[in-house]
Amino acid sequence: MILPIFVYGTTVLRKKAVDITPDYPELKQLIQNMFDTMEKADGVGLAAPQVNHAIRLFVVNGAKFADDYVNEPELRNFRKVFINPKIVEFSGNDVSFSEGCLSIPGLYEDVIRKTEIEIEYLDENFVAQKEHLKGVCARIVMHEYDHLDGVLFVDRISPIKKRMIKGKLDAILNEKTHRNYKMRFASKKMSV
Repeated sequence: MILPIFVYGTTVLRKKAVDITPDYPELKQLIQNMFDTMEKADGVGLAAPQVNHAIRLFVVNGAKFADDYVNEPELRNFRKVFINPKIVEFSGNDVSFSEGCLSIPGLYEDVIRKTEIEIEYLDENFVAQKEHLKGVCARIVMHEYDHLDGVLFVDRISPIKKRMIKGKLDAILNEKTHRNYKMRFASKKMSV
């Protein structure tokens, strides 16, 4: 099922998400719905808060970037579920990269992040995993991980840049944006 994506201004995006256990209600269905929603919206990642679940869960699929980043072949098969993730180390260089977000439709800005991370998480079967990720895979995970802490990519840009995009953010708050996916605005209205 395709779920509505909650956009900039909705309170769930600013909540700190909580860990879950294997008995979380209808978890397998939620995970499948998140993949379906992300793919319908042409995204590469989707965090549970973006679909109104303040839990520590996100899904990713980097295949969309595989042709653009041929030096990162791991993107082609980078389709994963991250439950209760914890980034234990950031490393590498600081690199600027243009990021967008399904919850901030139509807006892209350069965000500086480290190039590598070490992450521990549970997969969809609640099996503990530990991975070293780098490049675009690490970037996707860091972006989605931020959602679990109530952080949006626009929080990571300079105050000057943030002032420059204020009009675009206000347009989202005032529901003056449209995408090819269902959106839930702070006023509780839904756009299709």
